[in-house]
Amino acid sequence: MTDDPAEEFSGHRARLFGLAYRLLGSAAEAEDAVQDSYLRWNAADRAAIATPGAWLAKVLTNICLNRLTSARALREEYVGPWLPEPVLTDEPLETAEQRDSISMAFLVLLERLTPAERAVFVLREAFSYGYREIADVLELSEANCRQLHRRARQRVGERRRFDASAQARRRIVERFLLAAENGDLAGLESVLAADVVAWSDGGGRVSSALRPVVGAAKVCRYLAGLAARAAGTGVRLGLAEVNGEPAVLAFLDGGLFSVFVVESDGDLVHGLRVVVNPDKLAYLAGQLSQREGVAGS
Repeated sequence: MTDDPAEEFSGHRARLFGLAYRLLGSAAEAEDAVQDSYLRWNAADRAAIATPGAWLAKVLTNICLNRLTSARALREEYVGPWLPEPVLTDEPLETAEQRDSISMAFLVLLERLTPAERAVFVLREAFSYGYREIADVLELSEANCRQLHRRARQRVGERRRFDASAQARRRIVERFLLAAENGDLAGLESVLAADVVAWSDGGGRVSSALRPVVGAAKVCRYLAGLAARAAGTGVRLGLAEVNGEPAVLAFLDGGLFSVFVVESDGDLVHGLRVVVNPDKLAYLAGQLSQREGVAGS
């Protein structure tokens, strides 16, 4: 154990952010929760803390539970579909389960859960905590935690998972991007599954579809409309990994203005989540700026 609280905390920061982000669905709020955890860590009697990782996870989880209670009320008034704040995840995740648990599809499903159910489900499914560990974090009985996990699994239901490799998923997105850039509607529709669904999150800040767009033909027309509006504006497109999935980033005048996260099985696109709410793009834009700064240093 080091005498520098900031140095020791830094070793836990990435894991704490991952936990907070999965609990809150907001990168900005997750950063705030991690910072609040550090303030409590800095003020604590650290010599009396036997396992810093467990202590910090408990503190952070309870901070997030308090934030979730107020966030639920705000999301009930949200304009149009609510999507999580997108985050870059191009550093390899340890397991397929970790990639799945940070996906937009997973995070949207978690919105069905109560704060307690969500905490148990995330700790168990994404971080492989045992029920005794979860009980210690939440100060509940093991039996109660098992019941909350069982209820959460029922409410989330069966999630559609695709086992395609990262390379196969990237190839389908490259085909998707090429068809979109060339205005090739037939080529675009050919990469869409018949039951593809597109969600668009503008949050009332930016014009966007207020309901999911369902079916290959309708999604193709929706994307064609977006492409027509962008034509001649100098929009630049790029690829990145966002929330564990290949994504198309759209830039205008050097700034990020939309993110298309593509869910595919490596052969066809099954889901498309479009984030255009500028409030939700700030964190990812900051990640991109930081990486450009590192590359240029």
